[in-house]
Amino acid sequence: MRVMRKSMTVWGLLAIVLVVALAAVACDSEEATTTTTAETTDTTAAASEMITVGITQIAAHPALDACAQGFKDALADGGYVEGENVTFDMQDAQGDPANGTLIAQKFVGDGVDMIFAIATPTAQAAVNETDGMDLPVIFGAITDPVAAELLTNADAPEANVTGASDKLPLQPHLDLIMDLVPDAKTIGLLYNAGETNSVVLVEEEKTLAAAMGLEVVEATAANTSEVLAAAQSLVGRVDAISVLTDNTVVEAFESVVQVCEENDIPLVAGDIDSVERGAVAAWAFDYYNHGYQAGQMAVRVLDGAAISDVPVEFAKELKLAINTTAAEAMGITIPDDLVDQADSTFE
Repeated sequence: MRVMRKSMTVWGLLAIVLVVALAAVACDSEEATTTTTAETTDTTAAASEMITVGITQIAAHPALDACAQGFKDALADGGYVEGENVTFDMQDAQGDPANGTLIAQKFVGDGVDMIFAIATPTAQAAVNETDGMDLPVIFGAITDPVAAELLTNADAPEANVTGASDKLPLQPHLDLIMDLVPDAKTIGLLYNAGETNSVVLVEEEKTLAAAMGLEVVEATAANTSEVLAAAQSLVGRVDAISVLTDNTVVEAFESVVQVCEENDIPLVAGDIDSVERGAVAAWAFDYYNHGYQAGQMAVRVLDGAAISDVPVEFAKELKLAINTTAAEAMGITIPDDLVDQADSTFE
């Protein structure tokens, strides 16, 4: 009897130890499961976290508006859908670089995750206000980002800045003027001398025009209210007027159209939207496509690519746009071969 009681006592102790061990294993398993579930939840939350992209443009006109829309659509196609995982803070500097600075400061203060800066003045403001930060700045509608001092190496951007340049090939632009006005001897260049991108283009245009035997007359406007007077100053002095991608002039483009129609001066533009607004023609880029291109670059950065691995890109797909009604209003006929070549025709 004493031997049996001893055996039962030993087996009882072993049973108690086994129960405790199993309970401990169960607790560890439950804790591991809870931890894994929490980690999965955290990962899912991070993947769907809402980000904010600030969009700043120097002025509201069709070309720049199209650029902004193209950018947003590219982000959506890349998985960053407005209202789902991205919010856009749209800001218009209304043609005033000082406003561009205030907008950039607002974005920094609000802690946005990325800035898309459209046109040189707003891009310069964004770069200045984010100096030394890792906040990515993507630019669009910039003629020469190096001359604008946004960066020093377009092939391997430093710091936090890269984007898409809309530098317009100018020889096709000047050839188009001569196709439309074969007897032209003098062309008027209308621009804002305070816009770096415009100065770069005008200097190149003057060099190319001289090589073609053309004289140039310059007229400048510091703001939109001066555009009409600047255009009027060219009347009687030029055979055609050239407006490239100058934001000040394009914002007040109808003033230039009015002067050209009243005085039979053919107006040749640097963007397709300006042809729809009344220029005779343009060899130019589609600014929606240009914004989409910049948006694709932004997606790469948002997905984790280093800015230095996203080199500056240049606008693609030069297209011919013509406006037959504008040509008639300005006293010329567009040659049939140009009509046949046109990618877009406005009436």
